[in-house]
Amino acid sequence: MVKRTSFEGDACPIARSLDALGDWWSLLIIREALFGLRRFGEFQGKLGMAKNILSVRLRALVDHGILATAPASDGSAYQEYVLTPKGRGTFPILVALRQWSEEFDDAPEEIATVLVDRAKHRPVKKLEMRAADGRLLTPADTMLKPRPPRRRSA
Repeated sequence: MVKRTSFEGDACPIARSLDALGDWWSLLIIREALFGLRRFGEFQGKLGMAKNILSVRLRALVDHGILATAPASDGSAYQEYVLTPKGRGTFPILVALRQWSEEFDDAPEEIATVLVDRAKHRPVKKLEMRAADGRLLTPADTMLKPRPPRRRSA
């Protein structure tokens, strides 16, 4: 496997997040974990990944604190992979990727599923970026500015 450049210490938060999430297998593993998969064999069966690649990706997701290992819930000798709060925090990222694909894919009619609200069975509304005062924001309405330096404690 080709070693990737690490963005761990990069000043850009997008580059830093790509260090943990920037590979399609990792995002697909997280997707399946969000839908309840927990065991190595479940991930392997659902995604059809080679076992060695799955093993490396799962280990990396654990190392990044996105998944944690836990004893199997059925009391067997197996271990399970469970999402951490950091892992559950990827949900809006995956929804944004999904909605982007639904809008811009060349063949959106081939997308097999629709994300719906479990309680109402209605499609989920498109994610929106809003200002603190509620205004809808576009890229032109935003900018980057330097983070203020940390204050030293006395």
